[in-house]
Amino acid sequence: MLKYFTEGSKALWLVLFVFFLPACSPYFNQPTTTSRAMLGVAAPGNEDLVNLPPPQQKVVAAVYKFRDQTGQYKPSVNGANWSTAVTQGTTTILLKSLEESGWFSPIERENLGNLLNERKIIRSTRAEAEAMTGKKEPNLPGLLFAGIILEGGIISYDANVITGGAGLRYFSAGGSSQYREDKVTVYLRAISTSTGEILKTVYTSKTILSQSVDIGVFRYVKFKRLLEAETGFTYNEPSEMAVKEAIDKAVQSLIIEGIQAGYWKLKNKEDFSSEAIQGYFKEKDEIQNSDIHGQLMANRRGLIGASVAGGVIYYKGDYSKSDFKPVGEAGLRISTPNNLAFDLRLGRGELAATENFGVTVNYAEANLNYFFFPKLRYTPYLQLGGGALTTGRSISDFFNNSTADAVTPFVKAGLGMEYLVTPRIGLDVSATSTYMLNDRLDGVERGRFNDYFWTGKVGLNFYFGLFK
Repeated sequence: MLKYFTEGSKALWLVLFVFFLPACSPYFNQPTTTSRAMLGVAAPGNEDLVNLPPPQQKVVAAVYKFRDQTGQYKPSVNGANWSTAVTQGTTTILLKSLEESGWFSPIERENLGNLLNERKIIRSTRAEAEAMTGKKEPNLPGLLFAGIILEGGIISYDANVITGGAGLRYFSAGGSSQYREDKVTVYLRAISTSTGEILKTVYTSKTILSQSVDIGVFRYVKFKRLLEAETGFTYNEPSEMAVKEAIDKAVQSLIIEGIQAGYWKLKNKEDFSSEAIQGYFKEKDEIQNSDIHGQLMANRRGLIGASVAGGVIYYKGDYSKSDFKPVGEAGLRISTPNNLAFDLRLGRGELAATENFGVTVNYAEANLNYFFFPKLRYTPYLQLGGGALTTGRSISDFFNNSTADAVTPFVKAGLGMEYLVTPRIGLDVSATSTYMLNDRLDGVERGRFNDYFWTGKVGLNFYFGLFK
């Protein structure tokens, strides 16, 4: 059947395969048979909690109630849904996290009434046995009391914090991807049972991802031969695992914050410099400068930078059958601490049609760039600028040319994306349109519009020094 596909269709499927493969791990775990019960899978990030250094002495902790305080139901587009958005068993999850940490001795308080009733039955049974045998029965040991009480709960569940997707379809063959992120927030506080003082309050959050991917084709591959195929998957991150991860992080945070405040102590004081604890403090410092999505906000681009780039030019003028030709450029960039950056660039390329026209151009330009997210590693930007070009054989001809008609001024506009591969090196991809201010570039003055050309470039920006 594949022999009937056009080369364009094969290329399309290759693009789709590369595009969707990173998100398709659930696709290769499709269930084909029923599965047996298994042990619970550890929540991602659980190793940060269980690998904490040991305590000098475990803290006896009581948890009476740690529940969902949002009262929120699952979002639904098909009418009312009376299922709660998150699990109602968060007290049990917290007790499990306390046990896994190795820092606490959790005691039963959620169903204290059941425990007291059972102890009454034990006392009654022993009293009857003592009356019947005349042999004294041992007293029931007293209940262990807590040094701290842990309170709090799930205080926020935000649905559809981020939604989006992408798709591509060509001649009835293509695919699409959609995603949605929800967010759950947990607060946890430790209260001294001797004084009632709130020792520490911490909070953590965790996103919950839902995504769907589908690929399909519907087309005639031969006369009266219709090919129709589709595949895909939908993945919803288990909300219970997300809540467990958030609670694990809250317990870890409470332990380390308590160590720093002196409420409980490490078995070995040297462990305070361990990677587990120092990594937490580093994360805490970074989160102070992060946005609501957890992305670190910082002044990343240096005041002065140098740029090199290469790409293609596509001429659009008075000659038909335009052709793609190479272009290269180098320049200087001056950045500001806010959203703006200024470029001064020199470049050389070729404008041509497949027939009758071809010319080498040298240009100098000045650009103003507006970065949408200047404090992130990646940022799209808008570029506006202008300059002039000449049709000389070398860049020096641009400065030596005395013929006014040979120097053509232009204005330009475009979009780009920069990603900081390292703190000093940025990968820059851009597409611009350059419009001449007269119609003499190709030697023919015809039509309503002046000559212009499109440019697509990939380059590197090298920054010297960083903003503080």
